[in-house]
Amino acid sequence: MTDPYNPGPQYGPPGTGPDLNKSSEPGQPQYPSQPQYPSQPQFPSQPQYPSQPQFPSQPQYPQADPYAQQQYGQPADPYAQQQPGGYGQPGGFPPAPYQQPQGYNPNDPEAPYGRDPFGVPLSDKQKLIAGLLQIFLGSFGVGRFYTGYTGIAIAQIAVTWLTCGIGAIWPLVDGIMMLVGKVPDSDGRPLRD
Repeated sequence: MTDPYNPGPQYGPPGTGPDLNKSSEPGQPQYPSQPQYPSQPQFPSQPQYPSQPQFPSQPQYPQADPYAQQQYGQPADPYAQQQPGGYGQPGGFPPAPYQQPQGYNPNDPEAPYGRDPFGVPLSDKQKLIAGLLQIFLGSFGVGRFYTGYTGIAIAQIAVTWLTCGIGAIWPLVDGIMMLVGKVPDSDGRPLRD
């Protein structure tokens, strides 16, 4: 086979290639027919290094044990500033005073649960509880019983049972209105959050 792009020797089956032991041109080195490799390569032994390098220009400091416990009375950070007054509440804040239940105001006896933005006293009933009771148990009028409307609660029970459940739409809409805050309690006060 001839290769027009490779003008050099052509290689074919074994033994038909150029003889590498002969120099085809003067000045070419002779190649041995079989390379001589030792059976096992021999490497020099690894040099032994000390466990920590010693540098004569740097002073040696004792290493601190990272798992050691601190001594009593010693600050965690020796460079940190100490707080005046010893151990106290962080930031220098006084302890929190005792607080009343959320929404209860003993200073205003007419509105112990606060006032709405228009100054109307809030009810002791919550709109979330009233709305959820009315949505899930509205067929029994539970949300209206909770807010103090006994007559409307009995009417909802009657309408739901007399219409074979079709009247349950009224308590469902009523529960949504309670969640929105459009239904006051029986004393006319808006339900609190």
